[in-house]
Amino acid sequence: MKKTELKKFDNTSYHPGSKAKRSLWYVVNVLFFNTSVPFPNSLKRMLLRIFGAKIGMGVILKPKINIKYPWMLGVGNHSWIGEGVWIDNLGHVEIGPNCCLSQGVMLVCGNHNFSVSGFDLIVEDITLEEGVWLGAKSIVTPGVTCGSHAVLTVGSVASKDLEAYSINRGNPAGKIKSREIE
Repeated sequence: MKKTELKKFDNTSYHPGSKAKRSLWYVVNVLFFNTSVPFPNSLKRMLLRIFGAKIGMGVILKPKINIKYPWMLGVGNHSWIGEGVWIDNLGHVEIGPNCCLSQGVMLVCGNHNFSVSGFDLIVEDITLEEGVWLGAKSIVTPGVTCGSHAVLTVGSVASKDLEAYSINRGNPAGKIKSREIE
């Protein structure tokens, strides 16, 4: 029976940006984003844009946010990113307009291929279409698209695409009913 051999792990083919750019972003992220200090949203939006993020108008960015690589991030107009959100965007993350990411949400673009001994890195994009609401402490996994106005309830895990205008709960999340907006 074969075994996992982490010494064989090799992600040299993954190039998320220069070491200098990643290092500078790490410092900016710690000082202005992953902190309890409530810096103005306008300052945080400007910093993200400087690092290549596509940030819409009126985006709200609460304290204690952790963003891996802003140059692989798009956020539409009037979206809210809540306190303690972790955007682990090894791949591209696209957040549509009017989305709400509640406290402690995780967007995770990376995983490992557990069927090979070297535990190879797997990277897939995440898309949140317009009006998506991710409840507190929910998780969206690599390759998932959350359809327009889908809801993922508190503590749930989306490991497959969520249907538009659906309310989803559990691990793995499943549709419990349709979302109706008055």
